[in-house]
Amino acid sequence: MATRSTTRANRYAKRRRKRVAARDNDLTDAQWLALQEAWGGCAYCGAVGVALQRDCMLAISRGGRYTVANVVPCCGSCNASKCNSEVTTWMRRKKLDEKAFLVRQFEVSRALAAAVDPAAGQDE
Repeated sequence: MATRSTTRANRYAKRRRKRVAARDNDLTDAQWLALQEAWGGCAYCGAVGVALQRDCMLAISRGGRYTVANVVPCCGSCNASKCNSEVTTWMRRKKLDEKAFLVRQFEVSRALAAAVDPAAGQDE
């Protein structure tokens, strides 16, 4: 007989799969590798040499998608801690450098956009 928590976990997992399937998620494996290389470790705490997970800055449960602009590599500890919190609120709560993260995220996004479309990375 399934326990109550197992049944609840299965229900939540099924809901999540439906939400993900209903969205346009266009993050390719090549883009994910480029993100990992560009960040060089956990985007939030800077940990290197650990397994990195895909984290949506705007959580799937809050309308986010798996796209280059919304996904950052992070360690399991940061991913579990952030859960579905809004990224800047979570960073303030954890006393992480929010400004440095946002500047770096902008730089990485711009560099990846320039790699795909060289005209996108040039200043006007």
